[in-house]
Amino acid sequence: MRALTGVWRWRHNPLRRATDRREAWVALVALLLLVVAAPVLGWFCGARADDALQESVRAQQADRRLTTAVVVRQAARHVLTDPEVSTDRRAQTPVVARWHAPDGTARSATVTTASRDTATGAQVRIWTDLAGNPAPRPLDAPTAHTHAALAGFGATMLSVLLIEGGRRLIVWRMVQRRYERLDRAWAEAGPDWGRTGTGS
Repeated sequence: MRALTGVWRWRHNPLRRATDRREAWVALVALLLLVVAAPVLGWFCGARADDALQESVRAQQADRRLTTAVVVRQAARHVLTDPEVSTDRRAQTPVVARWHAPDGTARSATVTTASRDTATGAQVRIWTDLAGNPAPRPLDAPTAHTHAALAGFGATMLSVLLIEGGRRLIVWRMVQRRYERLDRAWAEAGPDWGRTGTGS
């Protein structure tokens, strides 16, 4: 971005080259894109992601119910956490439990619960779908907002990388062309360089 100052510094400099001015303008355009376009793109992507995730939150919460189940026995002794669906970081313990579906039929399966009391006969709260089958905990709104914010931040960072990469590529190509023109000029002047009376 040092070339940015060249827009003003080289404006009246007799040693300025056309390529110097072009590099400075490329840097100025890249800076404006970084300051304006990248944040706007990040906000837009984050807002769209948040809308989609909030719709998913509403759908999941409409399709799942908290049900009271009775612990039959302990399942395999390992502890799970599910940070993807909730900001609640309490451990989820697997148990074999039984409960009744909305139509009154008895159900039994291995489920996870955040309850601290998982002894046989204890009542725990589990998530089921509308048919009474075990279901994962639904996504909650704060977690959805967090994921959307991360998506917006990622989009901003990706656009920053693309803008800066594009600027560097353009400047690199301009420098290459400058060197090509310089090489051609040296090739034309090379045989007579330094000879007395050259050009007379």
